[in-house]
Amino acid sequence: MTIRTIIVDDEKLAIQGLMLRLEKFPDVEIIDTCSNGREAIRKIKTEKPDLVFLDIQMPGFDGFSVVKGVMEIEPPLIVFVTAYQEHAVRAFEANAVNYLMKPVDEDKLADTLERVRTRLAEKRSAEEAEKLKTVLAEVAPDAIEAMPDDGEGTARYEKLINIKDRGQIFRVDVDSIERIEAAGDYMCIYTADNSLILRETMKDLERRLDPRVFQRVHRSWIVNLNQVRQVKPHTNGECFLILESGADVKVSRSYRDVVARFVH
Repeated sequence: MTIRTIIVDDEKLAIQGLMLRLEKFPDVEIIDTCSNGREAIRKIKTEKPDLVFLDIQMPGFDGFSVVKGVMEIEPPLIVFVTAYQEHAVRAFEANAVNYLMKPVDEDKLADTLERVRTRLAEKRSAEEAEKLKTVLAEVAPDAIEAMPDDGEGTARYEKLINIKDRGQIFRVDVDSIERIEAAGDYMCIYTADNSLILRETMKDLERRLDPRVFQRVHRSWIVNLNQVRQVKPHTNGECFLILESGADVKVSRSYRDVVARFVH
């Protein structure tokens, strides 16, 4: 798998330095470089790279403006590269793969490229699955109807969630999430050793999580089914799920079908 890459920076030395470091990664193909934001938007739309290393602090269109400028197409993966630490929060809010400080550390660059490879593999697997479904729908419609409906495939579900809480960005492994509680437009995310607040609706968060693992059990609760240790019956057809941490979550009657998988 070749990673078609564009580097965007208004400093020639910065571009040269990053190109030199990327020579160590044979799967990275640098297809172009850009010295300003306007040029970057144009090149990204025409070249359609897999990955863009994007400087933030540039005259005119900065890095965040470039991201906004390519939202009308399917955007590439973005790695922000900058000398200014204060941009880190906005970088993660822009859903960047990573945020690298200048001068770029080689170990962190290697880690970043590993994340890129994972994201691209997941994306391409999902695309191939969709192509296969399209072909089957044309040549063997009975087969496509018999396929299990798992949404768009597990590749589209989040494995890491960036949560901005108390002025910091926390990268939370989805598998470590035990339960999620809704409070209006905010979600309280509970892991074994932490609780964080995410500004998002229950409906939007449900779309990001694999429904085979994360299930709504109450109008205010989502539970990681892998964390369920015990089911305790309650009155009126309700019950409680006892989780690995010892916490309990009530399952309302309207969601009791979720519990059936534990008792049959």
